[in-house]
Amino acid sequence: MQWLDRCGCDQARYGEHHSAGTEISASPEHIVPLDHLTRGWVMQGPGPGPGQGPGQGPGPQIRGHSYEAANMRPQLRGRRPGAADAHRDNRSMQIFRGHTHYRAANAGRPGCAVTIGNFDGVHRGHQAMLALLNSEARHRNVPSCVLTFEPHPRDYFARRAGKPEAAPARISLLRDKLTELARCGVDQVVVLRFGAALASQSAQAFIDEVLVRSLRARYVLVGDDFRFGERRAGDYAMLDAAGDAKGQAKGQANGQANGQPNGLTSGFDVARMMSYEVHGLRVSSSAVREALAAGDMGRCAALLGRPYAISGPVVHGAKLGRTLGFRTLNLRFAHARPAAMGIFVVRVLGLGAARVTKPLAGVASLGVRPTVDDSGRVLLEVHCLDWPAGLGTEAGYGHRISVELVHKLHDERKYGSLAALQAGIAQDTADARAWWAERPQALT
Repeated sequence: MQWLDRCGCDQARYGEHHSAGTEISASPEHIVPLDHLTRGWVMQGPGPGPGQGPGQGPGPQIRGHSYEAANMRPQLRGRRPGAADAHRDNRSMQIFRGHTHYRAANAGRPGCAVTIGNFDGVHRGHQAMLALLNSEARHRNVPSCVLTFEPHPRDYFARRAGKPEAAPARISLLRDKLTELARCGVDQVVVLRFGAALASQSAQAFIDEVLVRSLRARYVLVGDDFRFGERRAGDYAMLDAAGDAKGQAKGQANGQANGQPNGLTSGFDVARMMSYEVHGLRVSSSAVREALAAGDMGRCAALLGRPYAISGPVVHGAKLGRTLGFRTLNLRFAHARPAAMGIFVVRVLGLGAARVTKPLAGVASLGVRPTVDDSGRVLLEVHCLDWPAGLGTEAGYGHRISVELVHKLHDERKYGSLAALQAGIAQDTADARAWWAERPQALT
């Protein structure tokens, strides 16, 4: 039931890693809060200085070594994050539009420790990688940096091939991804727009222009299946060789300047993290998507290390819910293919800020609402089972809330009439109440 309110593509030509951008300055107009992400790419400042990243992880390693992710223990917060945490946590993380923006804003600074990838979902494997990245950054007294992409490279190639259905379903939108990266203690994020320019950039150009010239990387951490550049020509071995070659060249230049022709300084260290496993299963974004597609929210939470959640501002809808007796909080999901769809028991956090201090039980529809809408637009509609006393019926609008999908009731359904839809919502609401009645501790 719904509620009211990609394959022969060219992904083989380019992996999931790369960059290019338009030269811009780090002027004050580029410094805005993370809450304004809907207005465009942003950089938030001022952020921590070098070596101030709060991440935890194992000791430093050197270029050429691999890490067994199964032995890593990412830093996890002791309580469930709420929507109100986003602003607090993200005050210390800088976000840059493109690598040239990063270069302009960090001129004269000592570089960074960087990892590269899509980080869709920021699952436990990602968290282990970020914990190691933070540790290596602190060891080198530089910021930790994540280089990521929007849209997902496979989205781009699927659209270019005329097969949008071939693109992977989206686990998390950009803002939720940035929020989770901040909670993992990352100091800086560079968001690269993936388009034709990036897709045609060679692997060597990516190393020279992005890692060396813009980011001035001191340490590069990648996954075991990392590929980058046009036609996926770049890999871990190429990065390792390039890091050593850059160090040799820099050392020779410095040595000649000092009358020592064979001087050597470091270029950048390269490390590779092997797969992270939970109960013998490899943790990956694909595994998270499979769990969400199957409606297995428990397995999804085990892979993520937290309940699966979607956040965003509450927006006005068609107001049909109140006509049918079920008011809803509406959140847009700005991607045509969410990894989860259907009717869910949910936990709502952040509603009314300080006036509502505990999670609220609810039932929600995530999908395209086939009974009342044929546009294909994805909407998350949340009905709180018990509206808080003292919170006005219109008070939800404008608040940024987080909705945790904790149990799937069933897939979307198309009803033959509004009366049938109303009866379906009533049954879903009753089923959600029964589920929560058996688990009252889940709301504490």
